[in-house]
Amino acid sequence: MIDSKGWPRRVSRDYRARVSRIEVANTISIPERTGMDNDLDTLATALYVTCDDYLKQHPHLAPWRPRIGLAPRISDAELIALSVMQALLGHHNERRWIRYAHAHLRHLFPTIPQQSGYNKRLRRLSATMQAVIAHLAADTGLWTDDVWVADSTPIECGRSRETVKRSDLAGFAEYGYCASHSRYFWGVRLHLLATLDGLPVGFAITGAKADERETLQGILDTTPAQVSHGPTIMADKGYYGRVFENELADSGISLIRPARQGELTREGAQFLKPLRQRIESVFDTLKGQLGLEQHGGRTPGGVIVRVLQRLLALTTAIWHNHATRQPVLRSLTAYDH
Repeated sequence: MIDSKGWPRRVSRDYRARVSRIEVANTISIPERTGMDNDLDTLATALYVTCDDYLKQHPHLAPWRPRIGLAPRISDAELIALSVMQALLGHHNERRWIRYAHAHLRHLFPTIPQQSGYNKRLRRLSATMQAVIAHLAADTGLWTDDVWVADSTPIECGRSRETVKRSDLAGFAEYGYCASHSRYFWGVRLHLLATLDGLPVGFAITGAKADERETLQGILDTTPAQVSHGPTIMADKGYYGRVFENELADSGISLIRPARQGELTREGAQFLKPLRQRIESVFDTLKGQLGLEQHGGRTPGGVIVRVLQRLLALTTAIWHNHATRQPVLRSLTAYDH
């Protein structure tokens, strides 16, 4: 990740020329042979430069736009960087965030859209954000870890009966049961496959009643990460089933999970207690620090892009911490102010 001059490899190329796009050259102290500074402005700059390069190399990932018409005054890479800053700074309301950005971030973003334009542009960037998440995750090299953790967590979308009846999320969100909190909820589920450091390997957003085993199999079939090295996946009791485990074994994947009632002690059970809690701490980061439960989505597209926004913010923080050689890769403390 670090070149001979101390810059992260993907940020070092033409850095001084490119940062002028979001006008941060005068606000960042230039690192000297120690990698990049570990602060929010530097993270936003590194993310913008990396996204800009990546989208120029893969123009098909950008949303379609007509050839004739007004060109956007803020680029897709800038908008992605702006949305990541929103999640890291804990602004759940878009209107308040845009007001904050106008007041405090004009040195980074000369052009900041209004809330309606910001919302529409972000929803159109859903597929692009998924590609950027995969690109940043692959750039860390952590995808080659041989132990992954898998689980799902509920994302509530409404509580009152009237909300359920009137909501545009009807048919997308549904009633489900959360065993860890012993309660029913109306919403969707985020299924996450991650490394022990919390880096997302694959994810899916499904209805609240979706089968976790089928969803995990779908994630493994579609994830950009290389699974040929035969990783070990740690999961809970919900990922049981002889057919399911045989399918994983045929793919070279080992599954470690707690034994269900009546089962003999399973191989690898001694590793579950110290490592299984990692996925719960990742969900706690997404919900507690990045505000996943306060997503505010009112439509399927709105919910999806807000979940992606939090996953991208988490991936970006881990990617930047890895580049700057921070001891705790999932730490967001340096970026929440």
